[in-house]
Amino acid sequence: MAFINIGFGNIINSKKIVSMITSDSAPAKRIVAGAKEKGNIIDATQGRRTRAVIICDDYVVLSALMPDTIATRISDNSTKEDLEYDA
Repeated sequence: MAFINIGFGNIINSKKIVSMITSDSAPAKRIVAGAKEKGNIIDATQGRRTRAVIICDDYVVLSALMPDTIATRISDNSTKEDLEYDA
């Protein structure tokens, strides 16, 4: 399992991520509204502006970090795992 910090000490399993999008688009707003209605949304923004909507298998996570930042952390973490696996 690979956990990724999505800001303010909140971590998620990177293997469960399906997609990451910015929160500014209309489709992102519809996804967030639908997840709120169903009750499967996790707000990890700590009261700050939502910049990334992370769509996982069964839930939606809101993060105050940009999707680019989270993607970089995922790729850095996967590189570390590859190095540890090869050792």
